[in-house]
Amino acid sequence: MKPHLFIGNRNYSSWSLRGWLCLRWANIDFDETLIELDQPGYGECRIADVLAVSPTGMVPVLRLGDETVWDTLAIAEWAAENSRGAPLLPADPLARAQVRSTVGEMHAGFAALRRELSMNIRRRCRASGLSPAAQADIGRIDQMWSALRERHDARGPYLFGERSLADAFYLPVATRMRTYGVTLSAAAQAYGELLLADADFRHWEALVLAEPAKPLLRADTDKLYCDAAGSPASEP
Repeated sequence: MKPHLFIGNRNYSSWSLRGWLCLRWANIDFDETLIELDQPGYGECRIADVLAVSPTGMVPVLRLGDETVWDTLAIAEWAAENSRGAPLLPADPLARAQVRSTVGEMHAGFAALRRELSMNIRRRCRASGLSPAAQADIGRIDQMWSALRERHDARGPYLFGERSLADAFYLPVATRMRTYGVTLSAAAQAYGELLLADADFRHWEALVLAEPAKPLLRADTDKLYCDAAGSPASEP
């Protein structure tokens, strides 16, 4: 029986994208089911269709036969341990710990960035009036990306040279920077563009663009940085 991944709306669900990328990059053959998130219980982990498959009421969730893996970090680790392609974690224990540190920082942090620059692959606008906390999050991401690229450049174009779980966890951040016209340093910008050119992400993005545009009514995601008429305040 194939692993079965349950995801949310592709345009908005950054954690679904992370789990999906890890499985794709690991060359794991899996089935997937998309669950509409814009329904009663959104934002409260009480969507009935999600609770039917996930004990936390959140996606993504991975079913492995009769067993369930319900956190993106756990899904990523399972993908790395069962990869049928290039390894997604380094063989060296110290390097592996550093990748996990980077992944863990994304998993647990950047709350202001998530709140003020939510993932919205379709949109193009320019963020304004960001809080000091969101600006600090952007600065930390820029510094991290630039420093890791400089350190590992000789080994490849990704954060740790070769592609790893860290790149899957920061790819949705790259979409946010593009969506909201955020200016990064040259090295960080180049790394973000590399992620956005990834073939698997381009497939995900194509699926987003093939769907009829449908605003997320239970959140303000599509209203961020719009003028009084409801149009994006400015184009990047």
